[in-house]
Amino acid sequence: MTVRLPPDQGAAAGPTEVCVDEGGTSAARADAGGADRSRDERPDGAAGPAGRPVFTGVGVAVVTIFDRAGEADPAATAAHAADLVGRGMRAVLVAGTTGEADTLTGPERVRLIGAVRAAVPAAIPVLAGTGAATPEAAAELTAAATGAGADAVLAYPPPGSADLPGFFAAVAATAGGRPVLAYHVPWISAPGVPTGELPGLPVAGIKDSSGSADRLLDELAHYAGPTYVGSSALLALAGPMGGAGAILALANIEPEGCCRAFAGDAAAQRDLADVHLEVRAGGPAALKRILSARAGYCDLSRVQ
Repeated sequence: MTVRLPPDQGAAAGPTEVCVDEGGTSAARADAGGADRSRDERPDGAAGPAGRPVFTGVGVAVVTIFDRAGEADPAATAAHAADLVGRGMRAVLVAGTTGEADTLTGPERVRLIGAVRAAVPAAIPVLAGTGAATPEAAAELTAAATGAGADAVLAYPPPGSADLPGFFAAVAATAGGRPVLAYHVPWISAPGVPTGELPGLPVAGIKDSSGSADRLLDELAHYAGPTYVGSSALLALAGPMGGAGAILALANIEPEGCCRAFAGDAAAQRDLADVHLEVRAGGPAALKRILSARAGYCDLSRVQ
């Protein structure tokens, strides 16, 4: 799928720069000759030319907040997302793995996406997770997500998929012209999305949650499309090396620290170590316990 965007705002040619402004973090990279390879934010979060990012900087893979009865709470989830945007997040992913997507019903997904889209400024793209065990299921989730207001979707392929171009073409066909990001998450969808196949896929970029520094280096060096890091352990590597951005579970509780680390602050990256390791070991349940202690949201999780 080829996606089209308004032209970028442009940036001066020069050496690689990473900066943080009031709205969050933006990253740019330059080649050896100093030619601009900026991956600038588009204020409307709309689709754009192939290789242009859906957003730049740090985005959050938002948790799904449940009430004490175990029902999804769209209002609380949206309020949490809006608070994080106010603290620098440049995009919100709803119903991703951190959002316990596999436990959500179709109507719950739609209500969550709609509530978050209504709660955050139009300038902030809302992404929806639509990966599934079959192309048909992923296409159905994609159509529902974009119908509910998602600006883009993030999809992992079915485990063992032998036809990645066909899978992503099927997802794109139901996305209503919205960008489709590939999702490399090999512990859910083995073997994932091989780096060598990325240039031939009809996608607008890749989120890499492998946590592998070697793979991230390969993507940033050899894949021309936008790369979003999914591991909060690699932010200080991904940002300065020209990653388009990050989509992070840890940003639910440490948005400012994630922005600083993505901007290349090694001390900020080190300061995230303990909470990163706690959340990595404990998953959404651990993340929600921390969020509950800090912000008072219900800590119930369907994934233990």
